[in-house]
Amino acid sequence: MDSLSNRVQKVAPSATLAVTNQAKALRAKGEEVFGLAGGEPEMDTPDHIKQAAMAALQEGKTKYTPSAGIPELREAIAAKLLTDNSVKVETKGVCVTSGAKQACFNSILALVEEGDEVIIPAPYWVSYPEMVRLAGGEPVIVETTAANGWKITPEQFEEAMSPRTKMIIINSPGNPTGAIYSAEELKALGEVASYEDIIILSDEIYEKLTYGEEKHVSIASIDEELAKLTVVVGGFSKAYSMTGWRLGYTATANAAIAQALNKIQDHTSSNATTFAQYGALAALEGPTDFIDEMVQEYDVRRQFVLGRLKPITNISIVEPKGAFYFFIDCTDLGLKSQNLCDKLLNRYKVAVVPGVAFGHDASIRLSYCTTLDVIAEGLERFAQFCDSH
Repeated sequence: MDSLSNRVQKVAPSATLAVTNQAKALRAKGEEVFGLAGGEPEMDTPDHIKQAAMAALQEGKTKYTPSAGIPELREAIAAKLLTDNSVKVETKGVCVTSGAKQACFNSILALVEEGDEVIIPAPYWVSYPEMVRLAGGEPVIVETTAANGWKITPEQFEEAMSPRTKMIIINSPGNPTGAIYSAEELKALGEVASYEDIIILSDEIYEKLTYGEEKHVSIASIDEELAKLTVVVGGFSKAYSMTGWRLGYTATANAAIAQALNKIQDHTSSNATTFAQYGALAALEGPTDFIDEMVQEYDVRRQFVLGRLKPITNISIVEPKGAFYFFIDCTDLGLKSQNLCDKLLNRYKVAVVPGVAFGHDASIRLSYCTTLDVIAEGLERFAQFCDSH
């Protein structure tokens, strides 16, 4: 269609949403589908968060707020970043957004110009390259390996750079691999970024979902120079099971970047939903038992999935240390990921996401943020599928 912009014509649809819609269509026909595709905690939002939002509604907190969010929430986010992540930002460096997805997009729009290059390690979250394209930038995909835990190395970072490189995106813990960068790895990547003044977009939405001895480290906590090059993206969807609330944030110690992010927010959505912000405030100020219990439950499921996948001889996996996904290398099955997922869904009624959406066509992403009985049956059927190939 001639009236569509070249920018939007370059953008691919979301594969994760496509799989979800296919599964819903089958369920509408009366089929039982075992959904292992979604990235959404099935637990309900904690009651004290819901009560805070309802109280805000009753108190008439239904009007516009400042575009960057209510002051007390921005202050609480800044305090949380200092306490939990050793990241020092002023309240004015925080902008509350309609989800972490908008936080990422705001950051790219504010910083990437036409023709700028953005380095994106693959496998990557499906929306990163498309956001860069929508901003007029060029995604530069750097393929990582299972042998290196699906993480970009400083050497790869340097090799991928050009005079047009503006930004690198780091996602830790990562979607779809569950990979977590150590402080040492982040420091080494930060040294490369600092040398060329390359902006770091640090997507930390899964920060609370880490297992065993692994701990999340924010690259903005390494030193002051890196803090001023970094935009931290966080949110409430995963840790507090608040996906539908659509609340995220950007945070940066760079005053000019913070001002630019606020300007983007002014002219897009304006403020995130007012009464939802009061729920987010309660999330930060309230008890954290829910998070601890959720992490323990997910670790049980993670270990269960690991135990079921290991005996399957024609796939390979890297044990995920964070988030709630397994990224499964299916090279030996001899199928492209989309074909594999279509067959698995239509013949075995198991929904997973094709790896091509994440920049790795030999793999699939399997999510364990659902009940153990669904996981168990889905994995049994996946094993049967692998045996048949």
